Amino acid sequence: MQGQLFTLIIIGIGLFLLDLYLAMGIVAAFKRRTFHTRKGIRLAYLLFSLILIAGTIISIYVKIPVAVRAGFLMIFFVLAIVKITFLPFVLFDDARRLFVWIKKRTKKSTDQINDDAITRSEFLMKAGLIAGAVPLAAIGVGIVSGAYDYRVRHQTLYLPNLPKAFDGIKLGQISDIHSGSFYNKKAVTGGVEMLLREKPDFIFFTGDLVNRRTDEVYGYQDIFSKVKAPLGVFSSLGNHDYGDYADWPSQAAKQKNLADLVTTHKNMGWDLLLNENRRLKVDDEEIGILGCENWGELTRFPKYGRMEPTVKNTDDLAVKLLLSHDPSHWRAQILPHYPQIDVMFSGHTHGMQFGVRAEHFQWSPVEYVYKEWAGLYHEGNQQLYVNVGYGFLGFPGRVGILPEITIFTLKSGHDPLLKKV
Repeated sequence: MQGQLFTLIIIGIGLFLLDLYLAMGIVAAFKRRTFHTRKGIRLAYLLFSLILIAGTIISIYVKIPVAVRAGFLMIFFVLAIVKITFLPFVLFDDARRLFVWIKKRTKKSTDQINDDAITRSEFLMKAGLIAGAVPLAAIGVGIVSGAYDYRVRHQTLYLPNLPKAFDGIKLGQISDIHSGSFYNKKAVTGGVEMLLREKPDFIFFTGDLVNRRTDEVYGYQDIFSKVKAPLGVFSSLGNHDYGDYADWPSQAAKQKNLADLVTTHKNMGWDLLLNENRRLKVDDEEIGILGCENWGELTRFPKYGRMEPTVKNTDDLAVKLLLSHDPSHWRAQILPHYPQIDVMFSGHTHGMQFGVRAEHFQWSPVEYVYKEWAGLYHEGNQQLYVNVGYGFLGFPGRVGILPEITIFTLKSGHDPLLKKV
């Protein structure tokens, strides 16, 4: 841990030195301002940079509220893009200045750089700041529209042992509702209607109904009670659902909060699986629906999940589908110890609500924390699907990584795009 902290501090010092260099370019963009104004701009920028770098290091190294951590990381990466955009303008201007200086020295001239050169510097720096502001504008768009810009993603799920009765059946998945963050009931209702228009035969909800307390969902319970399917709605708990991030007057109050959440799932008609399983039957054939409580590999996330009771009495089932909120559970426990799990369905990452997600390419800062963070993954005969979430947390919007409703079509056989294992 000390080695990790030392590395983070060295990286932080390097980043601050870069900001010292960029500060000169920022000040050059305001060359016509008074000396005191330019000095104030420089000091404000460097102070903000110091706070942000220190806060980001602390959020990585120390256990702090998730929303605070998400806020620091989001701001850090957004401003990193701004700086990367601005940096070439500063480097180009310095190279231009160096060329002018060498040219004058070659001519043995003692003249200073002329007014036109200074004007060009100011122009370049202002152009760089404008270019760097584009990502900030994208953030503004994300706040205004991205939070509720629900997208339906269709995914064919190939299962070699799938019973014939389930071939072609449709499964819907939503995750990470985070009802405590919502501020637009009409938009939330629209997302639920999008899910229902797909007519899934059964539905999974993979955790984080609330942010901190059960009462956050009460204003939206009527909306999510509409989430129904002919073969049922199955749900699991996420790390936010246990009340671990709220202050409670007593342990009894915390336990009551969790009991109220369990009751809420029941009142909405959702079958909450707490380290247990169900048999889903169609035309006398069955598959297993298994639900494990939250289990996260990172130490800051709770480990309530227990797989032994989750898989109990399922050996005879040809296909087993597991709901487990945190995708790190797949690589840490499922792959090495539970080869009988065909597919695990997760959420949790949100794709950090920031990044790029195209058909054949995706990127988000969250990939430096989670190897599997969005979409479908294969290893051997086992699969994992990570849903980037229905709601949002911390940052009140989404940029590039939009809220997701997933519709799977179950198909018997092997994925034709993959090599047989």
